[in-house]
Amino acid sequence: MKDIKQLGLEKIYDYIENDPEKNLKTIMKWVDNFAGTGEDTFEVQRKYIRDILDDPNSNWYKLIMRVIKDTDREVVKTVFTNFFLNAALIGWKKQEENRQKYNCNIPWRILLDPTSACNLHCVGCWAAEYGNKLNLSFDEIDDIITQGKELGVYMYIYTGGEPMVRKNDLISLCNKHSDCIFLCFTNATLIDRAFAEDMLRVKNFIPAISVEGDELSHDGRRGDGSFHAVTRAMDILKKNRLPFGISCCYTSANMDMITSEEFYDQMINWGASFVWNFHYMPVGNDAVPELMPTPEQREYIYHKIREYRNTKDIFSIDFQNDAEYVGGCIAGGKRYLHINANGDVDPCVFIHYSDSNIREKTLLDCLRSPLFMAYHDNMPFNENMLKPCPMLENPEKIVKMVQDTGAKSTDMQSPESVEHLTEKTIPYAANWNRTADKLWGCAGCTKDCRGKK
Repeated sequence: MKDIKQLGLEKIYDYIENDPEKNLKTIMKWVDNFAGTGEDTFEVQRKYIRDILDDPNSNWYKLIMRVIKDTDREVVKTVFTNFFLNAALIGWKKQEENRQKYNCNIPWRILLDPTSACNLHCVGCWAAEYGNKLNLSFDEIDDIITQGKELGVYMYIYTGGEPMVRKNDLISLCNKHSDCIFLCFTNATLIDRAFAEDMLRVKNFIPAISVEGDELSHDGRRGDGSFHAVTRAMDILKKNRLPFGISCCYTSANMDMITSEEFYDQMINWGASFVWNFHYMPVGNDAVPELMPTPEQREYIYHKIREYRNTKDIFSIDFQNDAEYVGGCIAGGKRYLHINANGDVDPCVFIHYSDSNIREKTLLDCLRSPLFMAYHDNMPFNENMLKPCPMLENPEKIVKMVQDTGAKSTDMQSPESVEHLTEKTIPYAANWNRTADKLWGCAGCTKDCRGKK
């Protein structure tokens, strides 16, 4: 039998579906009455949503309506329940309790590499460094999720490698942990109609598809025919009314392409509801520092993505430039951590140093390890939220934390010393410093000077 919560949610969904433009406002009034006021009630966020619903001409309003109308009804219900109710409300409260109880960081989400294997070999991919023979077993991933839920974590993100190499296991995990939400960074080449049917059945799996720009740019990095495979996958997802997003890594070479208005309009036409933008990180002995954006390019990206965020009906995140909204770096378990296919628990998906392995320690013990406690005790790494990262903008911080805790490189193919890594980021940090200070000084300015003097 269905529990009271599920029955109540179904009534709410039925009510919204009858007239979403009218009834969403009523639902928000119910939410406000239920949530009340005070700590952990998300008052600011709820007011922001109410403001959106009062402006039918806003891009955010259009996005909400597009998602409701273009997504399978049962999938919307499940995503809403697992993301907003379980992960955001119930989970967050539990995480806060455990942060106080254990005096350490408790993540909001956990990134997992089910496998190091990949069916492509993309130029400049840090994941390729691991090789293709490492895997977390089904039981190991299941145990990580079970431990995570005990701490209040209901959101899990698969990276790799190419996670879809293990797609049968991923679907089985979705089915077993039906109260969680699962995202997956993927090259999309393994998404077919059969997998879309699996997604419709479990309802809690959302792909974030890697796209490099146009066909020439994409195939140039990922191989001939890759772009066609991506667009075919997105077409399958769209026709089956399944939600998906796009993941972009901006570099000095492709930033004009992936920040163009044409590209943003194309993502919306493809059916994407969100785009995650990542700054190129010079991780690994074979990394190419020249691909890191110049200060001028990063400043341009800073303004451009904010412009689209206010004008385009797609949810866009710029992880390196949006730290002000989350209080700086979110790694080290503050909001997330990364577990690679060898079981090594990294503080960040881009910082491959660890003093713990999930096969030897519990998740909580990993979060209380010397390296993770160094993150906990030293955050934020910079008061300027445009310099959040201990590797990219504050390289002296990652050097000290790794040296003090004895953390080791988790790169299985070609271990990289922290000193070698930061040789690439020290010049970058120095070059970015002046621009970052200028932009941060203008962050609260109401004039439309766009950070220019």
